[in-house]
Amino acid sequence: MAQAKNILIIDDDPDFIEVVKKNLEKEGFKVESALDGIQGMEKIKKNPPDAVILDVMMPGRDGYEVCADLKADPKYASIPVILLTAVASHVPSTRYTHYNGMSMEADDYFPKPASAEQILKSIKRLLDL
Repeated sequence: MAQAKNILIIDDDPDFIEVVKKNLEKEGFKVESALDGIQGMEKIKKNPPDAVILDVMMPGRDGYEVCADLKADPKYASIPVILLTAVASHVPSTRYTHYNGMSMEADDYFPKPASAEQILKSIKRLLDL
């Protein structure tokens, strides 16, 4: 990579953030994090990242809301978004299903626990690396 790409991880699980962050940094990415959607949007507006890894279920603003806001704003719509959720797709009593995730304008979608390798592969594909 000529210049390190900036990745923002927005997730309310600090342990998950740390694992993914270490793996991305090993590959030469710069990584920032936010523990909720509100803090994540503030960081995006202050310094737009090259890609966002976004948990769906978070307090405050969930990942669906953050993704919808990003994709609706021309300043941020081209930022690739990878949605992650721990809810199984076979639980129809929640809006956090695989179907609903895929219906968002996210660029990729993984159920948790997604491996750091899966996420890294997706980021490289989305950023044409």
